[in-house]
Amino acid sequence: MNALTLENVSRSMGGKVIVDGVSMDLHDGEILTLIGPSGCGKSTLMRVIAGLEPADAGRVSVGDGDVTAVPTERRRIGFVFQESSLFGHMRVADNIAFGLRHLSKSSRAARVGEMLDLVHLAGLGRRYPHELSGGEQQRVALARALAPQPGIVLLDEPFANLDEVLREQLGHDVVSILRAASTAAILVTHDRHEAMTLGDRVAVMCNGRIEQCGTPEVVYREPATRFVASFVDVASFVTADDGTVRVARPHEFTITTSGPDVVTRIEFLGNGYRYGVRRADGIEVVVDGPSGEPLQVGDSCRVAVKADPLPRVD
Repeated sequence: MNALTLENVSRSMGGKVIVDGVSMDLHDGEILTLIGPSGCGKSTLMRVIAGLEPADAGRVSVGDGDVTAVPTERRRIGFVFQESSLFGHMRVADNIAFGLRHLSKSSRAARVGEMLDLVHLAGLGRRYPHELSGGEQQRVALARALAPQPGIVLLDEPFANLDEVLREQLGHDVVSILRAASTAAILVTHDRHEAMTLGDRVAVMCNGRIEQCGTPEVVYREPATRFVASFVDVASFVTADDGTVRVARPHEFTITTSGPDVVTRIEFLGNGYRYGVRRADGIEVVVDGPSGEPLQVGDSCRVAVKADPLPRVD
């Protein structure tokens, strides 16, 4: 059984289509990352799933139940926002217990203790949110979302306000916590590295539509469209001998000195250099070269695609 199923879900605001006929599923226990540029409809889709905004068309099902017209509080969906949205006047333990008012006092306390252990914050239940770091606040927000044992957790760019080192560590920690709780989740991000490393599957969204959904390996190696190819990583598009357009990553080229092509830019990567090259046929490509004495802007060179077959894109 799927944890979540979307069937042709659409949402418009102010006469503009924000979510356009999205069909997608989330498997039990799966972590799916949803990636796309700002304004593509990711957050709106999450709000429709959670019931915070209505779907104008289509159906949202949690498990085997249609929840399209069901209020938010009855959908069994947890939500973690970009901001932790904790109640500043309440202690950590009380924040986590907020959705457990149907339980007895002793049961609430036991569940809060379990959640604090799960998110590695045991002993901090009596602190207030302002006494915690940003990463700790997001752990509390996750604990609060998980406490009522939802079928799904939606995380809308929860690491966006954290520094790069902390967000990478917290991202892996959150995935471990979700797996320990056996909870299916959708993680919204604009960070392609985060999407590719944290998700069991990756859904790529553009202009309100899901352009491709698959494992990170498939999305990277077999992109369905030019947009997907260029959004998940740096991509160049070259025409093969049979006339089809193929996508090539920087490491799939070789570059040598002297030839009909010209270096147009250079970037130092630490273990080598990345070049922008204008080929003799006028096509611009991005090529990784080895460390050592670099080529310079304006130098002539020769780039060639390595022998491995490249994926075709439309």
